[in-house]
Amino acid sequence: MKLKSNLIFTLYTVYGILLKVMASKGKVRGISGQYPLVQNVTVTEGGTANLTCRVEYNDNTSLQWSNPAQQTLFFGDKKALRDNRIELVRASWSELTISISDVTLSDEGFYTCSLFTMPVRTAKAYLTVLGVPEKPEINGLTKPAMEGDHITLTCITQGSKPAADLRWFRNEKEVKGAKEVNASGKTFTVRSSLQLHVDRKDDGVAYTCRVDHVALAQAPQQATEVLEVHYPPHVKIINPITLPQEGQYLKLECVSRGNPSPDPVMWTKDGGELPDLDRIIVEGRELTFNSLNKTDNGTYRCEASNHLGTSSDDYVLYVYDPNAVGQHGTDHALIGGVVAVVVFVTLCLIIVLGRYLARHKGTYLTNEAKGADDAPDADTAIINAEGNHAHAEEKKEYFI
Repeated sequence: MKLKSNLIFTLYTVYGILLKVMASKGKVRGISGQYPLVQNVTVTEGGTANLTCRVEYNDNTSLQWSNPAQQTLFFGDKKALRDNRIELVRASWSELTISISDVTLSDEGFYTCSLFTMPVRTAKAYLTVLGVPEKPEINGLTKPAMEGDHITLTCITQGSKPAADLRWFRNEKEVKGAKEVNASGKTFTVRSSLQLHVDRKDDGVAYTCRVDHVALAQAPQQATEVLEVHYPPHVKIINPITLPQEGQYLKLECVSRGNPSPDPVMWTKDGGELPDLDRIIVEGRELTFNSLNKTDNGTYRCEASNHLGTSSDDYVLYVYDPNAVGQHGTDHALIGGVVAVVVFVTLCLIIVLGRYLARHKGTYLTNEAKGADDAPDADTAIINAEGNHAHAEEKKEYFI
């Protein structure tokens, strides 16, 4: 009987422990599951922001959204603030989602989701509003600019948040400018300056200022200005024939570049007017000779002007006799052959003379060293060398 009582007591004890464990697990689940869950939201100014609050476990407790000024927006599915921009998206025991349309910079801040348990539990979501930069403007461009001028192009954009980035392009190639950022309330005004020393190569070049910003990921804003440069003319005469001959057709082209365009050009011969206009034809920038003859010899000048200056180029025309050109060609070939032969013979003589001198120099050194090779020491070598010199002198005297 006593054993039975002990067994029953043990069973009740174990059962009590199990009940406590289960109760404590349920309590932990309720506490951890009843914390509201939110996420930060980023939206472009003028867009729509959705704020969502969720709970994993809710025992019929209400959810509430309030703005940064702690004004209640929605309590469950009940709207508390009269603002037509704020609408209910979804309301249940586990979720409360609202939307704010036409968002402005003043809507930025912490929004609080409250779960009315005991005690009240809250979570905060930060709403970030991006300020959209205005379309940029380019200032400082003078039309037309003169070659040699120093000008400063300034690009400006306002209303960006965070501060926008400005980039310059010369046609399609990026060039570096000087950036300046100034705060204006919650937004920023950004300027970028580009220094230019104007050259005639800048005429017709497009300078573009582009705004890069996170709020303009799909379509960046930009402005473009085309530079017009005025500069004096530059003239050059182009002649396709090297040796003009009698009877040939010849066309001289006067290429002139300037802005404003230096039209028309003026042709002269030897400082005066062109003779025989029936045979020498002027068409725009071209001077044409239908059939050359000796009377066409002379200096031809093309001159072009605009309001910035005048430029000219000269071409000296000498008309050759076709037969003389052929004879000159033969003479030139003959002279070239003779020169080549002379150069070859000269090189051969230099090589032969060099080898002869090198050979006799070696023989002289060998005779000087005679008697020194067989000497046992330095003193004997000197004596032998002196003896050889003496014999040489004797032979000279005997020979004389």
